[in-house]
Amino acid sequence: MARGKLRIYLGAAPGVGKTYAMLSEAHRRIERGTDCVVAFVEHHGRPRTEVMLHGLEQVPRQDIAYRGSTFTEMDVDAVLLRAPAVALVDELAHTNVPGSRNAKRWQDVEELLAAGIDVVSTVNIQHLESLGDVVESITGVRQRETVPDEVVRRADQIELVDMSPQALRRRMAHGNIYTPGKVDAALSNYFRPGNLTALRELALLWVADRVDAYLTEYRSEHHVSAIWGSRERIVVGLTGGPEGQTLIRRAVRLAEKGAGGQVMAVYISRSDGLTAASPKELAVQRKLVEDLGGTFHHVVGDDIPAALLDFARGVNATQLVLGVSRRKSWQYVLGPGVGATVARRSGPDLDVHLVTHDEMGKGRGLPVARRARLGRPRVLSAWLVGVLGPVLLTLLLTGAAPDAGLANDMLLLLTLTVAAALLGGLWPALASAVAGSLLLNWYFTPPVRTLTVADPENILAILVFVGVAVSVASVVDLAARRTHQAARLRAESEILSFLAGSVLRGETSLDELLQRVRETFGMESVALLERESDVAPWSCAGSVGP
Repeated sequence: MARGKLRIYLGAAPGVGKTYAMLSEAHRRIERGTDCVVAFVEHHGRPRTEVMLHGLEQVPRQDIAYRGSTFTEMDVDAVLLRAPAVALVDELAHTNVPGSRNAKRWQDVEELLAAGIDVVSTVNIQHLESLGDVVESITGVRQRETVPDEVVRRADQIELVDMSPQALRRRMAHGNIYTPGKVDAALSNYFRPGNLTALRELALLWVADRVDAYLTEYRSEHHVSAIWGSRERIVVGLTGGPEGQTLIRRAVRLAEKGAGGQVMAVYISRSDGLTAASPKELAVQRKLVEDLGGTFHHVVGDDIPAALLDFARGVNATQLVLGVSRRKSWQYVLGPGVGATVARRSGPDLDVHLVTHDEMGKGRGLPVARRARLGRPRVLSAWLVGVLGPVLLTLLLTGAAPDAGLANDMLLLLTLTVAAALLGGLWPALASAVAGSLLLNWYFTPPVRTLTVADPENILAILVFVGVAVSVASVVDLAARRTHQAARLRAESEILSFLAGSVLRGETSLDELLQRVRETFGMESVALLERESDVAPWSCAGSVGP
């Protein structure tokens, strides 16, 4: 049986018209021939709401005795027996009377949805569990009846019932919400203009985030890669360097200029771990961006500019904030830098801001792309030492010390080969060994200026030279590969530890966790499988992506 669909009318405060809107929806559906019943609606003595109940079938409520009094609650069994297409259930966050089938009304609604019944319900923004502390700080009232945010987020449709504070206070003054004896107290306490404005802003922002989630889901399903600038989203590219805090604050100021602006800080770590930043510095920057209302993201990617742009387009960002490179001037011969490369590739739909800071030009920088585990500058140096070095050394020896002896010449050339191996690994060292052996044969092994070797001992010496060079190069290359593997495992373990910590601290739901894993490792989809025992079949606990 297919699960029913949930539609929620969300309001900023009591009296904005959620129940009235829900009942109007019921009348529209009945006119279209839909089997719709009232499972539980409370009109609170409001005449206009009570009139809207006329013409709607109401499922009889259940009477429950508690502490010498009788209370009425929704009769879940009666609704399930009636099995309508649509059931109206008011006040989703309501706490049922002890002795009821479930402790909370939203749990009753879950049963109806599981039975394939569509449900239309209502809830106020102050009843969302995550906003309890915020609402208490605004109104001074602690909400005892709450509903988990995830229950509301899972709704198939959420409609905001909006009303300006002035209009709501007029409704209150006219007696359309509370009885005349409660109006003055309500207007001077909970329904003050400041309170209502703050609650309205909470509701608008919460719904905007939910709409944003729908948009992200649509873009993913339809493989939309172009940026839709429906909202200012600013991505801050962090390197883990001390300039990160400057970039975060600059991005937050940019976000404040646009209503509803959002800041997302992202750190790109290479899969080989060679550009790993200080965990302590990243922790400080993560706390700063979260304290300022942004989010922190950790992504694995070998091509840093491409990873930054992929992340920015994936979250539908409109602006990208990067720091001016810390590289010294001479280092730009190795490449234009991450900032310049990102700006060139960004296209017209993504603005790139290069922010100056105190650390620029002081050194550290790395090239844009790295094609080897040891890094391009290091490998380039190895090729220069291994190939050009023997040539220059040979010219020096033939000109300044022509009688140094074959053994000394061989040791000097071997030194360059070992240096090439230490810098660049196997291939530069092999090239150095070949170049060194040819130069030894041509310039220092009789008969000179030929590739012929007259003395067998010289042949053995050249072979030993090549063998030592290859051995040293192999050891260095093996050490580099082991370092690469260890660094990658370290990077992955740090990321997984961060994700697990978010769950343990209650900061992340399962879907958000899976989405973060998908984002971090650049996967199309992620699924979490579970089973009760080693022989039980696997079941899907959650998944994200197409």
